[in-house]
Amino acid sequence: MNAHSSFSISASLAKSLSWISRAMTTTTRRYFPFIEAFLFCVFVGWYIWQLQASFFYSWLVFPVWMIASFLLNGDSLRSVGLRADNVWAAVKDSALVFLPCIFAVVVVGLMLGAGHRSIAPLLIPRRFFGYMAFCLIQQVGLNSMVTNRLLGAVESPVIASLVSGALFALLHWPNPVLVPITGVGGFLMAWLFAKDRNIFPLAVWQGTTGTLVWWAFPVAWHHAMRVGPGFYHFHPR
Repeated sequence: MNAHSSFSISASLAKSLSWISRAMTTTTRRYFPFIEAFLFCVFVGWYIWQLQASFFYSWLVFPVWMIASFLLNGDSLRSVGLRADNVWAAVKDSALVFLPCIFAVVVVGLMLGAGHRSIAPLLIPRRFFGYMAFCLIQQVGLNSMVTNRLLGAVESPVIASLVSGALFALLHWPNPVLVPITGVGGFLMAWLFAKDRNIFPLAVWQGTTGTLVWWAFPVAWHHAMRVGPGFYHFHPR
């Protein structure tokens, strides 16, 4: 083997190794966000089913994890949906989706006898706006974190939204009312987030729709909207 042949083989090997390295880097960049989104949801499920009862301060993992993830992934306020520049456009887009959903929930509620149940206790400002704040926190977890990562791993926003909605629904197990509703709602909210990247209107729509769901369906069905072991421990007064 002459020097020229040896050099050609070395060059080809170096080129091949470079291509493999780039391919592995691309694969890692593509699948790591999906793995992170999945593991985050696994931890949320663990918290719901065990940690919140056995180790109270485990909730601190959530803000630490999300802040670290946002920093490591180079997220901005715009990319996580904490923005005000497109609020009106996001409100209009989400209204086209959620107003029909709200209408459907009201109709179903009336069919189930909700007309005889007062919604007034749910509209007490402290209770209603407290629930809205909780919905905003959920939007940060669902969309700023999970959907955001899935959008980085999956080329199709629809597929990413479907996966996000499915994960959101699983976290509401075993509630027979919330699992299907959050599956559909989670998909719609993730899809709207992918379109407009704004979580503020989504939190308002989620809070409004969730309040109506509580009113529309019998408490004996949704157990005061509880999930995880809390669903089984619920006893109506």
